[in-house]
Amino acid sequence: MGGGSSAPKNTSQTLRYAPYIETRHQNFLETIYAERVAIIDESPFADYVDIDVDAAFFGTGYTIASFPTLYDMFGKFMAGLDIEALWVQIFEGTVNSSTVSDLVSAESALLEDEVEENSLPRLQTGMRDINAVMSSSFVVGKSLIDEAKTKMIAKFSADLKYRLIPVAQERYNAHLNWNKLVVGTYAEIIKLYYSIKTDVDEINYSMAAKNLLWPFTVLDFERAALGALQGATNSKTDVAGASTASKVISGALSGAAMGAMIGGQITNQAGTAATASTAATAGTTYAGWGAGVGAVLGAAAALTY
Repeated sequence: MGGGSSAPKNTSQTLRYAPYIETRHQNFLETIYAERVAIIDESPFADYVDIDVDAAFFGTGYTIASFPTLYDMFGKFMAGLDIEALWVQIFEGTVNSSTVSDLVSAESALLEDEVEENSLPRLQTGMRDINAVMSSSFVVGKSLIDEAKTKMIAKFSADLKYRLIPVAQERYNAHLNWNKLVVGTYAEIIKLYYSIKTDVDEINYSMAAKNLLWPFTVLDFERAALGALQGATNSKTDVAGASTASKVISGALSGAAMGAMIGGQITNQAGTAATASTAATAGTTYAGWGAGVGAVLGAAAALTY
């Protein structure tokens, strides 16, 4: 009989490790399997409570819509501002104020006392000695005294008002700078709010996603445990994380806002001993540098974390 071809035999290979390694691995897997159900049902993210940005930033019961818009704030402090009318108002309130009138009246009363107690008695005594009390010379002398008193009061009033002109100028500059500062600070607060809201919303969504995906996360680690002896690598990635670009933008906005505010505080300190022009220049410099440095630091922190 002719010989027929024989069918290939099925062969299998088993990769074995040292008995103590296999025993440890088996015990490890049994421990994981025994606790897997409890681990899956007990997500560490289940108790996380979402952060309410409006309540944390403004206070309970308030939202961003509870406050005027940036354009409303600009219109309130800047639109329709008549700088000439403002100067007249501040000048009159400073140079011709009731306090100035009171000071002039007080000086006039002091001069009147001086005239009544010293000048007129000396004039009357001298005129009596020469027997000229009822003459025109006495009247002329008294009028000269009154004229000198009037001139001294006028000089005092003019000198006082002249010295108050720089005060009026400082008040005028402070009023304009205050309007600008309020609008600028309001804009920085709104920008800071939205940058913080972006971060907090990302955290809230990330924690919610991690809680929902927790069973799969556990299985990822169990799969890694099963393949541990083959040198399996864990390629699991985090969930619901913000993109690098969004993190950098948010960090830069937050840093810029905080840097500008800190720069503004430095400006206030520098402006105390500086002139109006110097203070304005310092304000631009410090606030600009603060915003720039803050933006860089915020972006770096976002890339780091």
